[in-house]
Amino acid sequence: MFTGDGNPKESSPFINSSSTDEGVYFRIPMVSSLLSSLANYSNLPQGSKEHEEAENNEEARKKPVQAPRMGTVMGVYLPCMQNILGVILFLRMTWLVGVGGVMGTFLIVFMCCSTTMLTAISMSAIATNGVVPAGGSYYMISRSLGPEFGGAVGICFYLGTTFAGAMYILGCIEILLVMYLPQAAIFQIEGLEGPEAEAGMLNNMRVYGTIVLSLMALVVFVGVKYVNKLALVFLACVILSILAVYAGVIKSAFDPPDFPICMLGNRTLMSKGLDICAKTIERGNSTVTTKLWRFFCDSEFLNATCDEYFTNNNVTQVQGIPGVTSGILNLFSFFMEKNEVLEKRGIPAVVDPDVPTTNANRYVLADITSFFTLLVGIYFPSVTGIMAGSNRSGDLQDAQKSIPIGTILAISTTSTIYMSCVILFGACVEGVVLRDKFGEGVNGNLVIGTLAWPSPWVIVFGSFFSTCGAGLQSLTGAPRLLQAIARDGIIPFLRVFGHGKANGEPTWALLLTASICEIGIIIASLDAVAPILSMFFLMCYMFVNLACALQTLLRTPNWRPRFKFYHWALSFLGMSLCLSLMFICSWYYAIVAMGIAGCIYKYIEFCGAEKEWGDGIRGISLSAARYALMRLEEGPPHTKNWRPQILVLVGLDGEQNVEQPRLLSLTNQLKAGKGLTIVGACVEGTYLNNHPQAQKADQSLRKLMETERVKGFSQVVISSNLRDATSHLIQAGGLGGLRHNAVLVSFPKNWKQAVDNQRLRNFIEVVRETTAAHLALIVPKNISAYPSNGERFTEGHIDVWWIVHDGGMLMLLPFLLRQHKVWRKCKMRIFTVAQMDDNSIQMKKDLLTFLYHLRLDAEVEVVEMHDSDISAYTYEKTLVMEQRSQILKEMHLTKNEREREIQSITDVSRGSIRRKNPSNLHPQKSITEEPAGGSMEEKAEEEVQLIQGKNATPTPTSPTSPASLSVGAVTPGEEVQMTWSDDIDKGKNPAVLRSHYT
Repeated sequence: MFTGDGNPKESSPFINSSSTDEGVYFRIPMVSSLLSSLANYSNLPQGSKEHEEAENNEEARKKPVQAPRMGTVMGVYLPCMQNILGVILFLRMTWLVGVGGVMGTFLIVFMCCSTTMLTAISMSAIATNGVVPAGGSYYMISRSLGPEFGGAVGICFYLGTTFAGAMYILGCIEILLVMYLPQAAIFQIEGLEGPEAEAGMLNNMRVYGTIVLSLMALVVFVGVKYVNKLALVFLACVILSILAVYAGVIKSAFDPPDFPICMLGNRTLMSKGLDICAKTIERGNSTVTTKLWRFFCDSEFLNATCDEYFTNNNVTQVQGIPGVTSGILNLFSFFMEKNEVLEKRGIPAVVDPDVPTTNANRYVLADITSFFTLLVGIYFPSVTGIMAGSNRSGDLQDAQKSIPIGTILAISTTSTIYMSCVILFGACVEGVVLRDKFGEGVNGNLVIGTLAWPSPWVIVFGSFFSTCGAGLQSLTGAPRLLQAIARDGIIPFLRVFGHGKANGEPTWALLLTASICEIGIIIASLDAVAPILSMFFLMCYMFVNLACALQTLLRTPNWRPRFKFYHWALSFLGMSLCLSLMFICSWYYAIVAMGIAGCIYKYIEFCGAEKEWGDGIRGISLSAARYALMRLEEGPPHTKNWRPQILVLVGLDGEQNVEQPRLLSLTNQLKAGKGLTIVGACVEGTYLNNHPQAQKADQSLRKLMETERVKGFSQVVISSNLRDATSHLIQAGGLGGLRHNAVLVSFPKNWKQAVDNQRLRNFIEVVRETTAAHLALIVPKNISAYPSNGERFTEGHIDVWWIVHDGGMLMLLPFLLRQHKVWRKCKMRIFTVAQMDDNSIQMKKDLLTFLYHLRLDAEVEVVEMHDSDISAYTYEKTLVMEQRSQILKEMHLTKNEREREIQSITDVSRGSIRRKNPSNLHPQKSITEEPAGGSMEEKAEEEVQLIQGKNATPTPTSPTSPASLSVGAVTPGEEVQMTWSDDIDKGKNPAVLRSHYT
């Protein structure tokens, strides 16, 4: 665009918009600036760029941005492989196969891998929808679902990563302490049984876990760069260990390893302390008992008294790993109760069910009650880590290409490894060996280590480095994720964790991460920690699928992912699987995780997230609102669904502040925060010149609405005069079927003074236009004396003078007021007027019956008026009619003007007819509450508005339909006629006030 003199503005990449004498500048981005910004993209995470720039010095800020060099293999594939293949494969996979069987374990692996594959497809679609900043999954979710969901899921992902660190540390301790170095235990468990032995083991895990956690946190704090450099070394050890297992399985086909299992009957014996698997042996010419004999008998002699089960059953030795050619296949599950003896199927045994098991410490016992859902919760952490590549998106050369390919290939590779391991373990190892979780029946050796070739130490190093490397990666990634969330500023109390050292290391976030990780260490059980982190990861994956499904279904214009192999049905299936697995793993953990996410969501919503990322949730709100509005248009609302939807008309002072803020207090008390509320204000002038004043007025309205806790919308209209502006608000307020049906306006101040006659005329115009629009009108008088929201009435009454039937509107208003805490302790009283010849007792009974059907609790009073009081009132009104007629004669109006001026608000059209030349008329004021002796000028306006013309047609009387009360204009000396009209507004909303004096 060009300036007023025809020259382009070149001082800035963007042309600023400003109004000058020479022309108008428009803010349009230059193509050169746009290309420059794209070329210099820094891969800094959104929300932390400003923080990092502020923390870096000038010299660092001037350094050129290094282009990322990592490709698909190094940047995505291998990191995902390292995070997926881990401690569960080495420590729990054989036990899972033994307990769940090949079929059950294969089903578990298939469900979990399918869930991660579907999640990876959804994640690939989101990751390829535009430039992917550093920050990974948290940024994808938050920018797709908004700050509330983003913060909640980000915290869940952070907690899952943190508890994963605790799981890896516990796995590391279990490998060293339980499997290979039991003599290093601080709390000795030798000779202990049952709960005492279990408590001693847990205490050892807690002590050593805390020590290892402290060392790992120190390593991350001092030299995180070395952790990243050693990641490939750790991954190489894991891959070599897996290859060693495959080599051992192939070797077992022709040379099975020596893996003897001692059985007593069909029960598996502990191999610890046994010298030979037999009751007695022949030594020379005599029979000698073994250590096994002394375990079950009271002496070493052959005539000793022995355990009944030991006496009745033989001792046999079974080969634990017969090899893949042996023909065994553990197809079916074998779930056990805690402390149940591990038995082998197919071996006969003599058992007396009435005799309790003795010497249970010599048998291999189940350490935990096993069931299918427990196996799912323990296994699922082995398939997490699929977002390791997306978390490094800032270091990738082409993130939109590398993330989908690398992640899907990594999941395919690891899924193949897991499924093949399930089949191989079930086909070459005996079930009693597989079900022995800690290998106590085989001298403390890992089954998978015994199976490996060429040496079990390959598995020792592989599993140890796997757990250490994954633990360090968790303690490295979790603090940075927390730092990114804190720097986004969506959770205020986490902002302190956005700061770090001079080099950007998140020190405070690392301390919090280590503290939360210590909670998992205190739990001290790998089987108990695994379902916890499963919940948080499943929550994160569920919302990734939800984000992709929503973006696809809403068809937002900015949803254009380069990855084309996705569909909303796949995302929905993945979301359903995640939700199902959460409750399959542990329903109570699932409820806790959802509760944590829900609390974080509501906290962010309550604090008011200031971020606007064009998320899908706002798109859902837009679609839902459009659908609801279209449904409202299908037909008129039923009476039961009617509720006051209030348009509040407020006045503004010279500073664009609300003159009567108590109007909004009353609105809040009437609405109690429910239903539609529109607060409208008017600004005199033209839109071009007075737009800044309108914006200021709108801000003032919003601030006051927030102070008074009024849930609704503000609307400011600019017009040449206030009468037109209020008319526009009444006509155009709302949208479709969501429109106001009641208008709340304050009674005009100083309405008897001639200087404020314009305000009075505006008020009368509002009354007439509200009536023409068939809207209810609420006019509080002396609004400044009304209570604020902070006041409380401990006693008092809300009085209703029910003179004209209005469909129940007067009954509804005090009921709504009493719902608010300001008026809650007030009582409601209904007053009605009766003449002397009326049956006041019957009227009271009828009114009580009416209130009973309305389900309203109120006192009823019938006020009897003498005929003399009514006659005096009639005489006074007659005098007022004479004065009004005289005013009309003095105005010298033409016939057409007279007809328009005397038009009643209860005519058939109920339209508001504006004068042609209002400036030629005399100042006029309402005298609704003016005594009979008021001045002529003050009464002119009401005369114009409220007198019935000569050509008004009388309406038939209908006592059964009291819709509109009319007082006909009469000449002096004639009696005033009171009639009920039923030819107007039939079928309209019964709550609309239809009582008018004409």
